[in-house]
Amino acid sequence: MEETMEMEFGCCPICQFPFPIDQLNRHADAHFEEGGDDDGVARDDAELARQIAVAPPSPTPSPTPSHVNDFYADVPFQFFVGETSRPSASCGHACEVGVEASQIDEKIRHIISSQSKAYFHKVEGGLLSLLKNCLEREPGNSRSVLSGCVDHFQSIASEGVGWTCGWRNIQMLTSHLIMRRPEARDVLFGGCGFVPDIGSLQRWLEVAWEKGFDVLGCDDFNGKIYGSNRWIGTTECAALLRSFGLRARIVDFDSKQNEGSKHVHGPMDKFVTRTKANNSGKPNKSNDFSSRKSRSYQVLIDWVWTYFSGCKPNDPYQQRVAVSDKMPLYFQHNGHSRTIVGVQVKHQMDGMKQYNLLILDPSHATEALERSLRKNHGWQQMIKRGIYTLKKPQYQLCYVDPDIARETERERLKEVEQILLQDLCGMDRLETLSVQVK
Repeated sequence: MEETMEMEFGCCPICQFPFPIDQLNRHADAHFEEGGDDDGVARDDAELARQIAVAPPSPTPSPTPSHVNDFYADVPFQFFVGETSRPSASCGHACEVGVEASQIDEKIRHIISSQSKAYFHKVEGGLLSLLKNCLEREPGNSRSVLSGCVDHFQSIASEGVGWTCGWRNIQMLTSHLIMRRPEARDVLFGGCGFVPDIGSLQRWLEVAWEKGFDVLGCDDFNGKIYGSNRWIGTTECAALLRSFGLRARIVDFDSKQNEGSKHVHGPMDKFVTRTKANNSGKPNKSNDFSSRKSRSYQVLIDWVWTYFSGCKPNDPYQQRVAVSDKMPLYFQHNGHSRTIVGVQVKHQMDGMKQYNLLILDPSHATEALERSLRKNHGWQQMIKRGIYTLKKPQYQLCYVDPDIARETERERLKEVEQILLQDLCGMDRLETLSVQVK
C-alpha cells in the first residue's frame, strides 16, 4: 500500500491563505508580479485548496481560541506582552541599544505562531482534588489550605539533571493562571491558552530581556538562553511574567545578617552572596544562630499560611481543608526549586502546632504522585515538608498579584526587586509585611 506523504503548510503573508511550504513562495510572489494573471492565480489557489482538503493533517501548533481572536481585534498587539521599548545600554551583548520595536514585535509573532504545547500527564479530576481528599481523611486535628488547581510538570531524565526545575515550576504556576485567571490567560504567551514547552519559554524570556525587564539579569546570561541548560530562579520567573503585564513579586526569607530590600538579578545570584565577616571581636554563638534560623523559618511558614488563607493558623472557623483563590508559589533555595500548593497546621495534644508546606516537586513523576494519592498511601513523603526540613539559609518565593499592570506601572516592573523578611516574630508584624508585598 502506497504511503501518503504529510504536507506542511504555512500562511501567505498577503492573503492569509494556507499553502504547502514548497509552494508558498511562488504564491506570495504572484501577488506582486507585474501584469500577473489574477484569474490564473485564483485557479491555482483553488487547486491548492483542493489538495489541502484531501491531504492528511500534519502536526500544527494548537489553534488560538476564538475569544482570543476577538480580543486581538480590539487591542493593540503590544498589549499582550507589554509596551515595547528599547533596552538599557547596560543589557549585555544581546540586549543592545538599537533593537527596534518592530524587530521585537516580529519575534513575538514568530514565537506565537511556532510555540508548542508542553507535554504533561493529565490527572483525571485534578491532582489537587486528590490531595484534598487525602487531607480530609487524615486523623487528628488539622487545618489545611490549598491553591485552586495546578497541573504538575515533571522533569525528564533525558533533558539532563537539575536545570529544568525552574522552567517546570514556571509551567506549574502558569497552568494555574491560565485555568483560573481569565485576564492572565488572555495575555500570557500571546493568548494561546496553553502552557508552552521549555524552548518557547526561553524565547519569551529573551523577549522580556530585550524589552528591558531585568537588564542586570540579561547581562548575566548575555541576553541569550534559548537552547541552553542554564539554571534559572525566581528573578527570571518574575521578569518573564512581568513582561506580560503580570504583577509578579519576590519575597526573600533570610536567616543571615542582611538588611533591607534589594535589587536581585541573575541565576539564583542571591544564593551565592556571602555575609560580611564578624568584626566585633566577639565569637558567634551557635545557639543564637540556630534560634535566629528557627524564627526565620517560622516566619516563612506563617507568611505562606497567611498568603493562602488570609487568617491566623488558630482560627476556629477555618474549614478542615479549604480551597484558596491564591495561585501556587514558586519556592526557591540554593540548588533546587519547587512549587508550594498549600500549607497545613496540625494541633498537637500538648498544644503545640506542627506545620507542613504542601509541595509539588518537578523531580517527582506525576504518575507516581497520582497513584499514591489515589491509594492514600505514601503521598506524605512526596508532598509534605515540615519546618524541620528547612535547612537552607535563604529561601525565595515568587507569586503574582491579581489584574494586569497598566503601562506606567509596567515601566516600574522592569526592575525586579525583592521584599526581605528577616528574623521577624509575631503574626501582627507578619500581617503588616504581607500588605507591603501585595
